[in-house]
Amino acid sequence: MSDETVNTLVVGGGQAGLAMSEHLSKHGIDHLVLERHRIAERWRSARWDSLVANGPAWHDRFPSLEISDVGPDDFASKHSMAAYFEEFVDKMDVPIRCGVEVTSVEKTADGGSFVAQTSHGTIRARNVVAATGPFQNPAIPPLVPEQAGLVQMHSTAYRNPSQLDAGGVLVVGAGSSGSQIAEELLDAGRDVYLSVGPHDRPPRSYRGHDFVWWLGVLGKWEMKLPPAGAEHVTIAVSGANGGQTVDFRRFATKGMNLVGMTRDCEDGVMRFAPDLASNIEAGDANYLSILDEADDYVAREGLDLPPDPEARIMRPDPECVIKPVLELDLAKAGIRTIIWATGFTQDFGWLKVDAFDAHGAPQHVRGVSSEPGVYFLGLPWLYMRGSSFIWGVWVDAQHLAEHISASHQNDVAM
Repeated sequence: MSDETVNTLVVGGGQAGLAMSEHLSKHGIDHLVLERHRIAERWRSARWDSLVANGPAWHDRFPSLEISDVGPDDFASKHSMAAYFEEFVDKMDVPIRCGVEVTSVEKTADGGSFVAQTSHGTIRARNVVAATGPFQNPAIPPLVPEQAGLVQMHSTAYRNPSQLDAGGVLVVGAGSSGSQIAEELLDAGRDVYLSVGPHDRPPRSYRGHDFVWWLGVLGKWEMKLPPAGAEHVTIAVSGANGGQTVDFRRFATKGMNLVGMTRDCEDGVMRFAPDLASNIEAGDANYLSILDEADDYVAREGLDLPPDPEARIMRPDPECVIKPVLELDLAKAGIRTIIWATGFTQDFGWLKVDAFDAHGAPQHVRGVSSEPGVYFLGLPWLYMRGSSFIWGVWVDAQHLAEHISASHQNDVAM
């Protein structure tokens, strides 16, 4: 593959790149998708063994293809999701090449197109879509120095409890990944500490509908900006065990040790902020606000949905919330492993174009970048709250394909 030319080069063969391909094909746009590993690689190798999708199968899919091996209200396993995307590639005849890494993209000398250097040669393209998604480089805060007897890993490296050495585990981060991993370890008999920061905590289901349905009818998926001050607040939701509301008080009742947000570590002593109670209280407020809005919606629309008063019952605060641990000697507590469920950083070092601000963040309007011909897809809040989710990225890809098609028609007319 050398000196090849396509109209549009899509970098990334995950959900964003595949959605982009479907819409480009509908518009008759010549394109190529490059994936440095395998189709949907993150689902295959950067998730723990028991992971399931956080939304039911009727929701966590593209509109053009159902997930065939699970029921619509069930939560697909990571293996089912990888198989789903492979089936999508076959059905849509996606022009994808795997095992090809894009090392750089630059504008051509005349400025009319781009040249991509890849591990298999050079490709020239009129347009480039960065569809590498939000999960690029695992982020581990440099708080705990390397020391004997203590293993540190990102949540992407965790697979199952038997993988870890004997001893206690500290999980830092209580979003979807951290909360699910911590509960799995607790159920496996491990002594678990969970560091809980600010979070949203929606009900798994309410009045007969899953929370993703409620977020849809309440217009929350289409929110254009996160609430002020909540730009980096994680969401604690799970499809594990058939789908349950994440309840940190329930975790504590089962024996989990809850602590506040991780601050720093010195001489083997981890220090936590005194914010555990306030973080849980804010999560409760988020939870109850969704119930209130749902009840208002039912009344306003005259829907016949059964009341669910038990959903408002809160367990009492456990001892670890009333008297929070602010310092933890890791060795004395028997902690042998720290799992950092602390998110990711983005890496666009390969995209050498004028499409970033002074901090390296993409500059765009709904994915259309400040550099003509360059597009971004699959990023959190690209256009709306749902932009990094499967159905949301499909909607955003439709918009970008329309923009590319219009530009293509203008080029042809000139």
